[in-house]
Amino acid sequence: RGMRSGTLPTPLIVGFARAVSLAVAEQATESARIAVLRDRLFARLAETAGDLQLNGAAAPRLAGNLNVAFAGIEADALIARLPDLALSTGSACSSAKPEPSHVLAALGLPLARIKASLRIGLGRFTTEAEVDFAAERIAEEVRKQRASNAGKKRRHDKRPHLIAGGVHA
Repeated sequence: RGMRSGTLPTPLIVGFARAVSLAVAEQATESARIAVLRDRLFARLAETAGDLQLNGAAAPRLAGNLNVAFAGIEADALIARLPDLALSTGSACSSAKPEPSHVLAALGLPLARIKASLRIGLGRFTTEAEVDFAAERIAEEVRKQRASNAGKKRRHDKRPHLIAGGVHA
């Protein structure tokens, strides 16, 4: 096979085996803890940002994944205003493509909801304080974007409208 003894990185293999052993031993406890944090984040966002929809089934659900849609929001613009948080609009494997999430499309969600959707990942080292900070920052920017959108709509509604035979104010 072209390999001699010592070719494989034995210390790395042993370390990986130990990491897998620890992960398996702590999986149930960690999954439960992360699910509590995920649910806390969803509840905080619903309270503070409002008009929020959960994408996908509430259960069963991957503990470290929260995918939500904020009505009237453009998720890409929201992410741009939140450089202090690691957020996305889709999976990591599709991050190079600026296209709407194929997973949310496969769920049958309308394009407007897909474009308003935010994917938030939580992990082993995520803390309650980080969840609270993220909820506060996201809600703050959602409120700002909604206020800005409402202002644009009001300005648009005040413009004269062309109608057959003249201008209507």
